[in-house]
Order: sequence, then C-alpha cells, then structure tokens
Amino acid sequence: MATMMRNWIYGLVFLLCSSFGAGAAELLILEQPGCHWCERWDEEIGQAYPKTNEGQVAPLRRVDITDPWPDNLADVRPERMTPTFILVENGKEVDRLRGYPGEHFFWPMLQQMLAKLPSN
Repeated sequence: MATMMRNWIYGLVFLLCSSFGAGAAELLILEQPGCHWCERWDEEIGQAYPKTNEGQVAPLRRVDITDPWPDNLADVRPERMTPTFILVENGKEVDRLRGYPGEHFFWPMLQQMLAKLPSN
C-alpha cells in the first residue's frame, strides 16, 4: 500500500513538472562496453524507464564514453566513471549522479535531480 501511494505521489509530481517546464530535458547515461553496473542498470531499470513518468520528463540518451564526445554536448563535462547519469536541459547540465546505487536508491535520487529542472 505504501509503495502504491508513493508511486501515485511521484506520478503527480512528475505530471506537474512536465506541465510547467522541463521541455527539452534528457537523461544521459554514460556507459562503456563491459561495464557491469551499466548492465545491472539495464536489467533493473532500463526496460521500464521509457514507460515511467521520469522517462517522459527526461527521455534517456545513451552516450558511449569510448566514442568521441558528441558535439551537441559541448557544455556538458565528460566523465570517465560509468555509469554516470547526467540530467541535461537544453544542452546544459542540471545535475549528475555518478554510479548506479541500485534500483531502490536510484529512483529517489533521480527524482531529486528532476526537481532541479528549471521552470519555464
């Protein structure tokens, strides 16, 4: 019951966020081949993420750090640690999370990041 209530509250918060701003937000996941924690994130979160309210507010964009850094991320500092999650709004970094803390900690930490999105 508590989980249902928490999910309902989070859904309401993200519905409001998506109504009042966060127009061009995206969540970068910096990854590299052979990254065990990247694979674990994919197993525990990756498949569901696009279907969540969080995924609607900040769609996922994968960036392989072994490839050249994308030109359209010139204002975002590269990272060597994977996975690293970087919340970007209109090409500017809003917040980042280094490492994957596990599914029970990831969602609340992501929600804290999303709360930092500027309102339009």
